[in-house]
Amino acid sequence: MVIDTILPTQASACRVYYNLLCSESFRRAIDPSSSPPAPFLTVSHTITIIIFMETVKEDNLQEFLLTLPSEKNWDGTPLLLFNETWYPANSIRGAVSFQQNFRAQDSDIILASMPKSGTTWLKALTFSVVSRDRYSPKESPLITAPPHELVPFLEVDLYLKSQNPDLDFPPPRILSCHTHYTSLPQSIRDSNCKIVYVCRNPLDQAVSDFVFVRNRVSGIANPSSSSSSSSLIDEGFENICRGVQSYGPFWNNVLSYWKASLERPDKVLFLKYEDLKEDIILNLKRLAEFLGFPFTEEEEKEGVIEEISRLCSFDNLKDLEVNKNGVRPSGMRNSAFFRKGETGDWGNHLSPSMAERFWKIVEEKLDGSGLTFKISQ
Repeated sequence: MVIDTILPTQASACRVYYNLLCSESFRRAIDPSSSPPAPFLTVSHTITIIIFMETVKEDNLQEFLLTLPSEKNWDGTPLLLFNETWYPANSIRGAVSFQQNFRAQDSDIILASMPKSGTTWLKALTFSVVSRDRYSPKESPLITAPPHELVPFLEVDLYLKSQNPDLDFPPPRILSCHTHYTSLPQSIRDSNCKIVYVCRNPLDQAVSDFVFVRNRVSGIANPSSSSSSSSLIDEGFENICRGVQSYGPFWNNVLSYWKASLERPDKVLFLKYEDLKEDIILNLKRLAEFLGFPFTEEEEKEGVIEEISRLCSFDNLKDLEVNKNGVRPSGMRNSAFFRKGETGDWGNHLSPSMAERFWKIVEEKLDGSGLTFKISQ
């Protein structure tokens, strides 16, 4: 018997089966230990119950989102505060679903970061290290596929598309997120999976995020020369000083992983973008060792580390055809993820007084943690 022959509309299904869901017989049906045994539930009953439950979930989620504090991002799009994190409104559904439904495997590798902190680079490096037994640098899938496709985002990609996405990847699964450590699914924190976090000088991170978001604003053909640039960064700057930015506050995001790396160094590796720029070979070896894929002496002699470094370098990735002209499913150009790859660019966008003000705020927030950043000029 199909659902349509049982009840003519989903609304009536909700009314009728609400009583079923609340009944003692249904509770016994979902609890095998219940006594006496529950009456038999047909497939049609079960499907209708699922429809009802999903409807309630959706309604409850919409009502819940309306209760969250709201602010604006650089481009005027809404940010919602959930679990002490500012999520873009268009991705919070994926964030909630990720936190509730993801089940980690011990072999998983989770790459985490604030946006625009070296995420794309870290994805390329990690993928290359882990898959080097299958692909040489000259045959790497990175040549024809962008890093964000090979290492998908959990909350802004997989769980945004589906509450139960297909995660049947060959191990180790390499996945990424911007979620704070304290808001990660419990299964990630409880399992033996590895977490690699990359952070960046807060001034460069803020400016890079500003430029990235600004470039999405419709109607601005040449954002770098737009008259609206100054007003946008002035308004956005006031927000980041209060911690209001995508997946911010900055200090909460970085501190959550910093503290976890100190408490569980075998589980969480904390990297800085500036350190990667300064000595990529040393940090590639460190990354490979942490992930359980150390380079052999033979590989080091053959220059495998240097080959991976060249493959994943900013200039090489930026010049690949797929990253110059490809487009993400969201409509964002792959080239948007490759801007300058420099340190110290904040000086071209922030006045000295703005930089000093934000820097002091960050220092106050990080005080006593042991985490420090250098100002890159």
